[in-house]
This record gives sequence, C-alpha cells and structure tokens, in this order.
Amino acid sequence: MRALVVEDDRRIAADLVQALASAGFRVEMVADGETAWFRGGTERYDLIVLDLGLPRLDGLTILKRWRSEGCDSPVLVLTARGAWTERVEGIDAGADDYLPKPFRMEELIARARALVRRSGGRGASVQQVGQMAVDLNRMSVAVSGVPVPVTPLEYRLLAYLTLHRDRTVTPSELLEHLYGDDDARDANALEAVIARLRRKVGAGMIRTRRGFGYDLGPQD
Repeated sequence: MRALVVEDDRRIAADLVQALASAGFRVEMVADGETAWFRGGTERYDLIVLDLGLPRLDGLTILKRWRSEGCDSPVLVLTARGAWTERVEGIDAGADDYLPKPFRMEELIARARALVRRSGGRGASVQQVGQMAVDLNRMSVAVSGVPVPVTPLEYRLLAYLTLHRDRTVTPSELLEHLYGDDDARDANALEAVIARLRRKVGAGMIRTRRGFGYDLGPQD
C-alpha cells in the first residue's frame, strides 16, 4: 500500500513516515503545497495524509484541486486548527477523515487502515479469500487457520491484491505500490516475490492473466 505524507514539520513528518512504514505502507513524503498538489494529482496513492498549514499552497486549496481534477485517493487531513467549522470545511472540500493535532499515532494508523479498507469496499480488518485470511491490522496471513510467515514485501503485495481482488492488477501498478522511488522496479523481481507467495499460500491463490496482470483465486 502506497502512502503520501504532506507535512512541513520535519519532526512530525519523520514520525508519520516511520509509523506508516511500520504499519505496512510504502511511504513518500513532501513538505510544500505545490509539490504535494503535483504528486497527488499525477501519482496513484492508497492514502494521503495532508497537513493544512503548508508553505506555497495551503492544504484546503490542494484538496479542492485534487477533487476537481479527479483524484479520488483517500485523504486524512491533519491540522492544528480545532474549530468544528474548520473540520466541516475540510470534509466539504473532499477530506475522507480529519484528525486535529496533537494526536496519538495509534489513532492515526487505525484511521488510515480504515480509510484504505473502505476505499476498496472492504470493511473488515480480516479479509477472507478462500482458505486464506489476511489480517490488515496485525499484518499477518493464515491459510486454513495456520499462520504463514511472510516478509514485509510479501505482505504488502498480498494485502494489495486482497484489497483489489475484484479486478486484475497490472504488474506496473504492483511495482508502483510495492517499491520506493530509490528501489529498482524489476518485473522479474516481482515474479520472484509472487512465486514465493504461491509456495506459501497455495499455487492457485495468485493467478496470472497473461498480458493483463494478477488477481486472486476464487472466493468462498
């Protein structure tokens, strides 16, 4: 799962990046409004954490532009402003959730996970696909009730396919959501990760549609 953190306070931004990465997100960070507007409008994210008080372009303006331009990524707004009228203004501008500062990181992670699940039409934290269960809160996988050890990269891939299991996911989309900007995005490496997962969760669980991409096996 790919997240964008838009925050100009370096300490808060670093804490957000660390917390989201520990929760299974592949995180990118920007510190000014104009860069945030460009990145959010041209890249696909599973979650955007957006501070309102930004240099060069404020968060509400960015949010309104994103929505008018068709960006439908879930947006969690952060702000030091506590008035209910400002929260209403943020939600009316297109925010999916709102968290005033100061906040507990545990609450932010819980809200972030809920936004990602809801955006994919998946309300439950434990997603069942056939005999496989993916726990999005514990970042764990089980098959027929037996825990399956997975690496962070394997978990992110499986979680993404699970949340988008109603469609075929292209290799380029998977690479975009699995690897950082500094990582080599290699289709062969992706195939290797999928091959390892097939050995762990069952050969028929992750299906290849030649020329299209990947999807998950039949659902119970």
